[in-house]
Amino acid sequence: MKATKALKRLSHVEDLVTDVMERYSAGAADIQQKLSDAKAAVSRAKEAVSLQSSSEPKSARKKAATEKAAVKARRAKAVKKQKSAVKEVAV
Repeated sequence: MKATKALKRLSHVEDLVTDVMERYSAGAADIQQKLSDAKAAVSRAKEAVSLQSSSEPKSARKKAATEKAAVKARRAKAVKKQKSAVKEVAV
């Protein structure tokens, strides 16, 4: 998963936890503490993902994208070849 997508999902999770914290009754301190811990964990995860994505060199990301495109091209070629073989058998 790309870092930007992971950061978006983690932000969404953080917003959801915050919403639950606001809606939950303040009478249950132990549950409030657990929710607070969960929010802190999500924040740490966001920080770790952003640090990892910024430390990864752009050339490595470009290489990964190139390899992914090559795999897609090979799959497309194989599917095309398989479809032509099916057509020949049908004829």
